[in-house]
Amino acid sequence: MFVDTATVTIQAGKGGDGAVSFRHEIYVDKGGPDGGDGGRGGNVVFEATENLNTLLDFRYQPELKAQPGGNGAKAKRHGKAGQDLIVKVPMGTLVKRDGRVIADLTQHGQQAIVAHGGDGGFGNAHFKSSVRQTPRMAERGEPGEAFGAELELKLLADVGLVGLPNAGKSTFLSVVTNARPEIANYAFTTLTPNLGVATVDETDLLIADIPGLIEGAAEGKGLGDQFLRHVERTAVLLHLIDAYSNDAATDYTTIRAELEKYSPELATRPEVIALTKTEGLDEEIIAMQSDALHAVAGSSAPVIAMSSTAHQHLTEVLRLLKERVEAAKAVIEEEGDEETEGLPVITLSSEAASTAWTVEKDDDTYVVRGDKIEKFARRTNFDQYEGVNRLRDIMKKMGITHELTRKGAVGDSIIRIGNDEFTLLEQQND
Repeated sequence: MFVDTATVTIQAGKGGDGAVSFRHEIYVDKGGPDGGDGGRGGNVVFEATENLNTLLDFRYQPELKAQPGGNGAKAKRHGKAGQDLIVKVPMGTLVKRDGRVIADLTQHGQQAIVAHGGDGGFGNAHFKSSVRQTPRMAERGEPGEAFGAELELKLLADVGLVGLPNAGKSTFLSVVTNARPEIANYAFTTLTPNLGVATVDETDLLIADIPGLIEGAAEGKGLGDQFLRHVERTAVLLHLIDAYSNDAATDYTTIRAELEKYSPELATRPEVIALTKTEGLDEEIIAMQSDALHAVAGSSAPVIAMSSTAHQHLTEVLRLLKERVEAAKAVIEEEGDEETEGLPVITLSSEAASTAWTVEKDDDTYVVRGDKIEKFARRTNFDQYEGVNRLRDIMKKMGITHELTRKGAVGDSIIRIGNDEFTLLEQQND
């Protein structure tokens, strides 16, 4: 079963918690803190493989969860890092988060970390200093990234076969490659894309048979745009036209219009036009149909008459495709080099971005936001008063406390950072 879209839930591993521990051994006087750090949580890593061509597995396993990190222990033993979850996907898979592409996997073996595991928390051994001999605090491990993601498969092929239903695409694919698509003498025989490899002059061409398109396909009619996405990744189009058509020129312009509606870039894609099922037809009829196609396609797209069942002119078609695929790939590589070398890279200092923060008042609560301070808050164990006091010290050094008091916060004011709340100053117990 061919599946080219799926929705999954991704959860990277939580970092392990740091430990609070003190060395207790006979004959060892005043053993110091020896709590170890927590281990890092596992990442969720997607890896492209040529051994898959469908996203079917994700329909039955929609939750992808990496292993959490281990907690720290006494004797400064660090927790074990969580194992990364390696997720195999077909080449051509897009991973989207909130509609934004976060990974595009196009090559065999290519990997992308789509969700990072949380950092492990420091144990109390980390906080020992000349002025803090017996720290009784440790950090929590950070949660790993968690979100819903959309997976979308766009087949990667050198050549994409397009044309109206029953134009002979599946027959052509079955004759020139090792693919075995369903073939019958009625429209919409092909309901899923098929891939095959054709060899010409010791060169392999990966060919994709896209299910038949009709007028209005870009708006979802017929098999609709659910398969048009697979044309986007092909280097060259082979446009097949039935030689028995009453109006070959209209057939051609209909499909070209749908491709352009779906993606204007497809209108500039190199193509070869093939007049199919020409066995037994008079040369005069073939010439008439070819002239009609030349008139609407122009001189840039060659028109060649062929017959898949009679094996007529197939080698000529494949050689034309090979030439255009090689030329298209050369242009893509050249444009990629120019983009990489020619564009200046302007970045915002990551340090400046991480230390930025804001303070807003929400009713009686003061809300503090900022990447760096939120990270410290996530790692703070609010059950340990020393840990909370450390967070207050960090806020003071960053200037946040001054801003809070300027906005009217007092000692018992509630401060919220992320999902955690605490008071501005330590409250004395009665």
